[in-house]
Amino acid sequence: MRLKVIAFDADDTLWVNEPYFQNTEKKFCSLLEDFLPEHSISSELFKVEIENLSLYGYGIKGYILSMIEAALNISEKKISIEIIDIILEYGKQMLNEPIELLDGVEEVLSALKPHYRLVVATKGDLLDQERKLKKSGLAHYFHHIEIMSDKQEDDYIKLIKHLDIDPSEFMMVGNSLKSDVMPVLNIGGSAIHVPFHTTWAHEHVETILTHEKFKHADTLKDILTSIQI
Repeated sequence: MRLKVIAFDADDTLWVNEPYFQNTEKKFCSLLEDFLPEHSISSELFKVEIENLSLYGYGIKGYILSMIEAALNISEKKISIEIIDIILEYGKQMLNEPIELLDGVEEVLSALKPHYRLVVATKGDLLDQERKLKKSGLAHYFHHIEIMSDKQEDDYIKLIKHLDIDPSEFMMVGNSLKSDVMPVLNIGGSAIHVPFHTTWAHEHVETILTHEKFKHADTLKDILTSIQI
């Protein structure tokens, strides 16, 4: 069937996201350097994040709570109220970061909008993702916004049913092989991987992917050579 819908991941596909988490993690490690070495603090924070995903989901608010829990674990509950206050401030700073669009985003969306239904399909905190989309100035390009609690095969199947299309009419564009590419290919859709220069460890997969409906693009602008307009 002819391609009808092109969905875009948001964080690190349309705009910068992961570097803000990495910068905050560095500050968090410095804050607790009296208790453990930096690599041990990072490991504990990552462990707590992963354990909490089923409770808090993805996003900055869950990250703030995980930082507080990790700090309590690392310090054996000896950190001061002032330290907790600083961690909360780190989170507020993240929530107020400016939206930095990646190169070529508006050029690509402008070229594709007359020919396809464009969709945002991203996971994370509802309020935060809505805020970022509004601040980005990109909302008018999209037919539908889907903020998902996760990006598993079932989540994509629900989205495709909502859009009233066949999986073969759906394409996903994103920076994560694990979340944006592999689940979509598994249900019969197509996908383009546009890597970002840094990826959260939880999204990293060691695989060489070959599939007739999979393409790789070095930059977002490069996807225009892979999509029929």
